[in-house]
Amino acid sequence: MTKRTSAKYKIDRRMGENIWGRPKSPVNRREYGPGQHGQRRKGKLSDFGLQLRAKQKLKGYYGDMTEKQFRRIFAEAERRKGDTGEILVGLLERRLDAVVYRAKFVATIFAARQFVNHGHVLVNGKRVNIPSYRVKEGDVIEVREKSKQIAVLLEATQLAERDVPDYIEADHSKMTATFVRTPALGDIPYAVQMEPHLVIEFYAQN
Repeated sequence: MTKRTSAKYKIDRRMGENIWGRPKSPVNRREYGPGQHGQRRKGKLSDFGLQLRAKQKLKGYYGDMTEKQFRRIFAEAERRKGDTGEILVGLLERRLDAVVYRAKFVATIFAARQFVNHGHVLVNGKRVNIPSYRVKEGDVIEVREKSKQIAVLLEATQLAERDVPDYIEADHSKMTATFVRTPALGDIPYAVQMEPHLVIEFYAQN
């Protein structure tokens, strides 16, 4: 098991929630946390605890990105006019690895990051191997011709556990996807409730 795969399950166990809605999540079998003290009765979280948890959950959802990366995206969201929470999730959904995941080219966000890293993805006809690359509205994301028969790709498009959201137009016969628009929080098909307002409170106080 790779570091990333084990990290994926650790995040679910730590949060006590199946944050990607995957049938194989260990939370489906054990709702308590990992480790020898995982079954202890949970105390009520403080405001700080709730805020920290909301940040860890959102950060973990997008491939458990580093604190530095996440903080940089938050700082940009804060600088822009409008609802900071809505802008934050909009910026996260514009990451190339997130779009590849949403388009159902791969099964998990971790696989999406690796898929982009390995040079399997084109944006408007040019190869891009940076998972954090930010797509723009109207951008066409495509799987390279040589990569279209990869087994994990073919399996992912058949997954019934999630649908492609309406802000992405995907054509699985051609392995292309168009990023139609930046979504609002209510448009994003999170498997669990995300609370970006608590993330804002966390950074406001820390």
